[in-house]
Amino acid sequence: MDRIRTLIVDDEPLAREGIRVLLTQHAEFEIVGECGNGLTAVQAVRERKPDLLFLDVQMPQMNGFEVLERIAAERSPVVIFVTAYDQYALRAFEHHALDYLLKPFDDERFEQTLERAATQIRQREAHRLGRRMLALVEDWREGQPNRTRAPTEDSSYLTRLSVKSAGRVFFFKVSEIDWIEAADYYIKLHVGGKTHLLRESMTRLERRLDPQRFVRIHRSTMVNLERVRELRCPTQGEYRVCLTDGTELRLSRSRKERLKVLLDRPL
Repeated sequence: MDRIRTLIVDDEPLAREGIRVLLTQHAEFEIVGECGNGLTAVQAVRERKPDLLFLDVQMPQMNGFEVLERIAAERSPVVIFVTAYDQYALRAFEHHALDYLLKPFDDERFEQTLERAATQIRQREAHRLGRRMLALVEDWREGQPNRTRAPTEDSSYLTRLSVKSAGRVFFFKVSEIDWIEAADYYIKLHVGGKTHLLRESMTRLERRLDPQRFVRIHRSTMVNLERVRELRCPTQGEYRVCLTDGTELRLSRSRKERLKVLLDRPL
C-alpha cells in the first residue's frame, strides 16, 4: 500500500516537533501537515485526507473531541490522542480512538502505538480493496449475457460479501451464511462452521439483506431461514430456533410473529 498519510495536531510547537522527529525514522509514514488549533485541523483533514491523526485534547478555539465531531461525516482517519491530561481517556475511547498517549511518553511507548496504527490502517485498506474487487466482480457478472438471477433474489440486496481475516480477504455468497450475531462494534458471520468478523452494525447489514431470506430473531441475532430446522419451546413462552447444524438460538417474543409469517407455520 501507499505511505501512511499522517497529520499532527497540537497547539504546542515542541510537542508537534517531537512527534515529527519520531515519525521521520519510519519511511512508511508521510507527514502531510501540522496544525496548532482545532479549526485548521478540521480543514486539513478535509483537504489532505490523512490516514492517521495525532490529536491533542485541549487546544484553543476547538478541542480535540469537537474536531472529531466536525469531521465525523468525512473519511475518518485512525486517531491517536496525545495529551498531558489522563482524565479524558475514557471519552477518547468512546470516540473510537486507537490509543491515548499521555505526555511525556518514551520512544518505546510511541513505537508500540505506531505499530498498532500501521496494522489497523493496513486492515482498513485491505477491506476497501476487497470491497472494490467485489464491486468489480458484481459489475462483470451483471454484464455477462444469458445470466439470470434466482427468482427469490432481489438485485437491490447483497448477494456477496468480503471479509478480511489473518491477512487474507475472503469472498463468499450471502446465501452461505448460517446466522449472524452482534459483537460490540462488529458482527460475527457464521458460515459453514467458521466465524468471520466484520466491522458493520447489525441494523445496517439487516437493511442490505433480503428480508425474505434473513430475519432478525433477537436484538443481537439474525438467521438465514433456509438453515432453520425446527422451533422448540423448552420452557413456557421461551422459544428456540434450531438450525440444521444443531445450533440453538433464542427467539424473542417481539419477533415471533414475523418469523411465523415467513416460515408459514403456527407457533
